[in-house]
Amino acid sequence: MESSNNNDSSNSSNNRLPLSEVVSECVKRWFKDTLKDAKAGDINMQILVGQMYYSGYGVPRDAQKGRVWITRASRTRSSVWKVSDKRPGYNASDSDSDELKVDS
Repeated sequence: MESSNNNDSSNSSNNRLPLSEVVSECVKRWFKDTLKDAKAGDINMQILVGQMYYSGYGVPRDAQKGRVWITRASRTRSSVWKVSDKRPGYNASDSDSDELKVDS
């Protein structure tokens, strides 16, 4: 019986995915969820989708698609262009508050 237990444990370790694959799948899922919210009109998610396309984060890099999403978001908040080339998740409101401090 011990040999069957050893086989079970070795089989389970063979079924493990490398961490990089797990993270990659999570990032792809994050992009899909974000895209869904962006299509529904969430401006913050539109910005994030644009950033993700620009950087190739969770999706193949595509500057044209990134520009489309940033343009869509900029109709409501013009400051989004300042963060279009920032890492995904950099908030347009972060840039807005920096701008206000400089203008004061």
